[in-house]
Amino acid sequence: MSQSDQFNQIERYEALMDVVRNRLTNRAFDANYEVPKEHYELIIEAARHGPSGANAQPWHYIVITQPDMKQKLADSFVTEQTKRAKMGMKFPTPNYRGMATAPGLVLVAADFRFIKAFPVFNDDSELDKHYKVNAERILLQSVAASVMSAHLAAAALGYAVWWVTAIGQEEIQEQFKPLIGLPEELSVIDIMCFGPPKKESYKRWRRELPEIMNYDTFNMDNFWTDEMIDEWIKTKRHRVMYRDANNID
Repeated sequence: MSQSDQFNQIERYEALMDVVRNRLTNRAFDANYEVPKEHYELIIEAARHGPSGANAQPWHYIVITQPDMKQKLADSFVTEQTKRAKMGMKFPTPNYRGMATAPGLVLVAADFRFIKAFPVFNDDSELDKHYKVNAERILLQSVAASVMSAHLAAAALGYAVWWVTAIGQEEIQEQFKPLIGLPEELSVIDIMCFGPPKKESYKRWRRELPEIMNYDTFNMDNFWTDEMIDEWIKTKRHRVMYRDANNID
C-alpha cells in the first residue's frame, strides 16, 4: 500500500470519527423544525446497509410525522415511567415528554421469525431452544447494527439523536401496533428521535481505550467485580447517564 493510499485511509477514518464522536444524545428538540423528506430517506438508506446474520435484514422502519401520534407515544412512556417509580424501581429515566417535540421520529420494528434462518433445529427440542436463545441474540445484534448506521447518518446531517430502547413492555406493543398497522408478527424494539437540539448537546462519559481494549488475553485490571458494579450503579450511574465526563468523580 502506498503512502498516498495510507493517507487517504486516515483521512476517511478521521471523517468517520468526526461523525462518531459527535453523535450526541439529546432529549429536547426544536419543535418548530421540519425534517426534509430526503433526510428521512438518507438516514434509512444508511440503515438499509447494516450487516445482519444470514443477510436476513430483519428490520422495518416506520417514519412518524403526525404530532398526535408522537404525543401518544410520549404519553405511553410517561405512564410507564410513573409505574416504575411507584414500584420503587429507582431507575434514572429521562423526560419522555421530549418525544412529542422530536422533529424526526422513527419506529424500528424487528421480525423475530427470522431466527429460523440462523443455526437452529426448528424441532422444538431442548437443544433447539438452546440454539434459539443464541439466534435471538444474532437478530438483536443485526437490528442494532442497522439502527446505529441510521444514528450515524443523522449525526452526519447535523442532528442530535435520542435512542429510546425501553419499549419491551407488552402494553406499549399492544397499544401501538394497531395505530401504525404493524402486523402481530413484528415487534417495535427501538424508537429513534432526532432533530436540532433545543439546548446544546454535551458529550457523555466514555471509558478510556486501554480500559476496553485487550490483546490476545483479557487484561484482568479491566475486570469489575460484582461489588464494583454495584457501587458504580449506586454512586455513578445516574451521573454518567445524564452528565459529561467532568462530573463523574
